[in-house]
Amino acid sequence: QVQVVESGGGLVQAGGSLRLSCVASGSMRSINAMGWYRQAPGKQRELVAFITSGGSTNYADSMKGRFTISRGNAKNSVYLQMNSLKPEDTAVYYCYANLAGYNYWGQGTQVTVSS
Repeated sequence: QVQVVESGGGLVQAGGSLRLSCVASGSMRSINAMGWYRQAPGKQRELVAFITSGGSTNYADSMKGRFTISRGNAKNSVYLQMNSLKPEDTAVYYCYANLAGYNYWGQGTQVTVSS
């Protein structure tokens, strides 16, 4: 069993920054990728960013230049630095870890950006 736990959400004013953290633990095999999705009220879950085992990164267009994904040295943790936050970034942010083609999800962390 693999557990994925996020932390770091909260309330921030527009233009501010937050850093989300995520750690995967448990019956670990090789992690192919880790990343973040988000889901705003009434909207579908959307990709934010991911990082592969080789270190390649990929971002949704609306996050490029504002968000940065990185991982820890042990490669079972991932971070999302979010700058220049906008009210439309308000959502529950979910971390996932892909092992052997299967995504393990965290419970999500709320990010609220006030105008």
